[in-house]
Amino acid sequence: MGILSLLFLLSACSPSQDESTAKRIIRIGHNQSQNHPTHIGMLEFESFIEDNLGDKYDIQLFPSELLGTQTNMVQLTQTGAVEITVASNSILETFNDQFEIFNLPYLFDSQEAYRAAMDDPEIVGEIFEGTRESGFVTKAWLDAGIRNFYVTDKMIEEPSDLQGLKIRVQQSPTNVRMMQLLGGSATPMGFGDVYTAIQSGVIDGAENNELALTENGHGDVVNYYSYTMHQMIPDEVIVNVAFLDSLDEEEEAIFEEAFQIMQDTQHASWKEKVEVAKETAQDKMGVTFNYPEIKPFKDAVLPLHEETLERNPTLKPVYQAIQQKVDEINKQMEGENEE
Repeated sequence: MGILSLLFLLSACSPSQDESTAKRIIRIGHNQSQNHPTHIGMLEFESFIEDNLGDKYDIQLFPSELLGTQTNMVQLTQTGAVEITVASNSILETFNDQFEIFNLPYLFDSQEAYRAAMDDPEIVGEIFEGTRESGFVTKAWLDAGIRNFYVTDKMIEEPSDLQGLKIRVQQSPTNVRMMQLLGGSATPMGFGDVYTAIQSGVIDGAENNELALTENGHGDVVNYYSYTMHQMIPDEVIVNVAFLDSLDEEEEAIFEEAFQIMQDTQHASWKEKVEVAKETAQDKMGVTFNYPEIKPFKDAVLPLHEETLERNPTLKPVYQAIQQKVDEINKQMEGENEE
């Protein structure tokens, strides 16, 4: 019913063609605040498109789940009621199981290897195009940082500290299994429900990046943030296929450039915001940060790599390509450190 209501609202109240200006309205939905790097990237996208195609297109941004949950927005993008949506990798996994690869814990040794892999079309190209039959494709990836655990009552120093704790995870079988291997109790739920769930004691904590503490207020309801660094998972910018197919050659080129500008702006803003978020959470929200030894956590969840590849052998080529990229970047970094 929620989806039907949104579809009716979008079609009845905001037609895709603004009759007074003859401009086509392009709706972009995401679940972050207007201060978040994702929204900052979207603003640059809006500015570039309207500077170059302002006589044809009116970009309208809908942050903070104004168009519904991410799942709702993905469904609306399938139908074309929304042209562009930022979707979590875990949601896209349900449309194309190749996205599952990016959910694997400790897939990347460093942020440098992560970014190099995500920027390599040989690695991500087929995956990003693999949802075309579902009505959308991925046109950019957004940095969602490094995922770590944050809870109300204690530091997480080793996997055993997670035993008995109810931890919110993204709605993905991979993440549920990860928590099982770490000894915690996985509680999948939408991101918008996390604050009240922690506040009311339904869950003991969650796992996410530092911006969740400040931009989404989670630092007000948790006390400890532990750098387990267990995942680096992108968010994807998905676009309705019918909309893309409607663009002429010149428009397509401008939109492609705009998506790259959006991505680059979001990435640059992310680096700045993380440092500010950590300082704010520590000094103003009273969150304590700790840095446990990574190896016990990594050892506990590495069996998930083998389990996943055995269950879904089609992932093996991209998994091997990522490992090669990780080795390549590690060697480059070692060489730079020696100089």
